[in-house]
Amino acid sequence: MKTLTIRLTAPLQAYGNEATFDWRTTDPAPTKSAIIGMVAAALGYQRTDPRIVALNGLNFAVRLDQPGRTLTDYQTVEWKPGTRKITHREYLQDAVFVVALGSDDEQLITAIQRALRHPQFQLYLGRRSNAPAGVLQMETYAAQSPVEVLEQLSWRAADWYQRRYWRHAESVRVEIIADADLLPHQHSGLARDRVVSFDQRDRRYGYRAVATETITLRPTASQQADTEHDPFSVL
Repeated sequence: MKTLTIRLTAPLQAYGNEATFDWRTTDPAPTKSAIIGMVAAALGYQRTDPRIVALNGLNFAVRLDQPGRTLTDYQTVEWKPGTRKITHREYLQDAVFVVALGSDDEQLITAIQRALRHPQFQLYLGRRSNAPAGVLQMETYAAQSPVEVLEQLSWRAADWYQRRYWRHAESVRVEIIADADLLPHQHSGLARDRVVSFDQRDRRYGYRAVATETITLRPTASQQADTEHDPFSVL
């Protein structure tokens, strides 16, 4: 199996779950359907392209390296001419995630990586207003599943976040959310996160089994060095 990791960071991200017009909340981490949507956009698929559903077959895991904070945006919108309604939209601010996609079809992973570097349509992290903070940072790994890669990968939170954290702790606990078959020894549940249709007139999602685990990461030598502060160095 070949695995592709994608570091996702932006001032704001949002990954919609069950929502109404009045309240549009966000999941605490990228959903598989959201990442499939981003990959489909990069590949140039239209919303009704039947090839999108096949992307559900990708192995998926995400690690919450920097969970961020929830921001609620309060808006007044014109529902109909002369009629206004109040809406609330939630976002994740200053969050950093590492998504891992795996497949036995190595050519597919290569094609996805190439497309994400040269996307056909605009990429965004959950909502159209949430563009990635620069070029996506990606790496590939051979003969490893997404969970195996994320269990070994060094912490990818923002530098300022890591420096602040390592001053007070020698390790950090981070959560991995993955397809249940990638974490067979963990309890699993169902998430309404399998793409059935992205058609705006008939948007539908099915259920998939998910599981979580929490792992411990320790700083590398370079990360430990970054926590040292010499106030006289600026003189």
